[in-house]
Amino acid sequence: MKTIKILTVVVTLFVSLTVSAQKYGKTPEDSVNCITNISLYSEFYKQANYKDAIKPWREVFLNCPMASENTFIRGATIIKFIIDNEKDVKLKEKHIDTLLMIWDKRIDFFGKEGLNLGKKGNDLLAYRPKEKEKIYLLFKKAIELSGNFAEPIVMYNYCISTIEYVKTGKADSSLILDNYDAVSDLIEKNMSNDVKNKDEYDKVLQNIEKAIEPFTSCQELVNIYSKKFKQSPNDVLLLKKITKILDKKKCTDDPLFFKATENLYKLEPTPETAYLMGKMCYSKKQYAKAAEYLSDAVTKLSENNEKARVYLLLADIYSNLSQYEKSRTFAYKALEAKPGDGMPYIIIGDLYAQSAKSCGDNELTTKVAFWAAVDKYNQAKKVDSSPKIVETANSRISSYSRAFPSDEIIFFYTLKKGDTYKVGCWINENTIVR
Repeated sequence: MKTIKILTVVVTLFVSLTVSAQKYGKTPEDSVNCITNISLYSEFYKQANYKDAIKPWREVFLNCPMASENTFIRGATIIKFIIDNEKDVKLKEKHIDTLLMIWDKRIDFFGKEGLNLGKKGNDLLAYRPKEKEKIYLLFKKAIELSGNFAEPIVMYNYCISTIEYVKTGKADSSLILDNYDAVSDLIEKNMSNDVKNKDEYDKVLQNIEKAIEPFTSCQELVNIYSKKFKQSPNDVLLLKKITKILDKKKCTDDPLFFKATENLYKLEPTPETAYLMGKMCYSKKQYAKAAEYLSDAVTKLSENNEKARVYLLLADIYSNLSQYEKSRTFAYKALEAKPGDGMPYIIIGDLYAQSAKSCGDNELTTKVAFWAAVDKYNQAKKVDSSPKIVETANSRISSYSRAFPSDEIIFFYTLKKGDTYKVGCWINENTIVR
């Protein structure tokens, strides 16, 4: 019955499309054959009957590939089914060749080279994982062409294939760090600009960092880059790479970071190097000096994400200096620069919790700041659903909720749960009695 239905569809299309029959071939007959085969394989495809779809699909692929890009999109699904169900090893390899050719031909006829090389890389990795160098080079080119428009799985596989390529002995482990650095920048850019898919990018970044963890311990990084630094202590590009990766991986306590930062600042005193000098002073707990460098850097930065990063560090510095109001001001500046980041609210909540005891003189007023602190942690989760922020906020809420005034204290001071309460001191904010 299904075959009769398909033939009926074909006959109907034959009558209606013969007028434009030369669209897909040199002759009207060629075009009619294409239309017939498109209809046949499409019906089988919709029924997930890939076994019967393969023959008419192949006719379309070979004779009228430009009829529709769907020929390549659907063809990949059909061929993967055939590969996965083929018992003959030699035939399976031929089908894999066809699958890889689909992506090459799609590029020839419809462009989108970066996208399709990424898909080809995914399939080569899945079906011929031993071709490590070829896989790596495919993903490398795909990322170079697509940039932050590359699919998340391609970004992940690029980093994974880099690790496997390094294992072949054709490159040292610094390549893993270089490519991680490049991909993490792309992902962070997408996380800032594509709020809808932020969680997906965050998950990919976490998986990448987990995969490269054996190569990114501070000791491993220092071992790799110390040799390079000794050879070229005034190479600006190398210094930028060293300071950037050590900063990103929180390895700023090592003397290598100090030496590289100082050299870079001398050779290229930019807002970025001023920021690094600030980080260096911060690591040494030279907070006042760190604040000078960072304040200078932030006035010259144009990128909001970079500004937010500096403002957060300034907030932390002034928190360490017990200048809570100033710390809060910079936390709010960070939030203004990057509204979807929950970390500024975490910092403000911490400031409130830290100053709770000093902001009161009795058993009620020394505890009310914890209400305000929890408000900020809840706000952090509201604006930022990334796992790190949610986990941090929940941990703080659980801890500081136990420090709330007891029911007896609330009653003694003639308050009721749900009342609005203004926390005094430098906090000076309304909260809710709990």
